[in-house]
Amino acid sequence: MIGNLGYGEMGLIVLIILLLFGAKKLPEIGSSLGKSIRMFKKSVKDIQEELPTEENIYTDEEESRPKPRSESHAQDSQPTRDED
Repeated sequence: MIGNLGYGEMGLIVLIILLLFGAKKLPEIGSSLGKSIRMFKKSVKDIQEELPTEENIYTDEEESRPKPRSESHAQDSQPTRDED
C-alpha cells in the first residue's frame, strides 16, 4: 500500500487511467516515462561527479597554500638582536 491507498483505490485509479488513455497508449506512456527517469538519473550522476568531494577539497586547499618554511630556515632569516 502507498500511503493511505488500498488495493481497491489503486485499482480504480488504474481503471480510470486505462479509460482515459486507452490500452494502446499505455506502453508508449510507460516507455517515455522510463526514458525520462533514466535521463534524470544520468544527469544527477553527472552533476555529482563534477562536484568536488570533501577529500578533493582538502587536498586542493593544501596544494594551493604556501608551504611553511622550516624552523631552521626561519631562524636564519630573522635578524639577531644584541642584548646588553
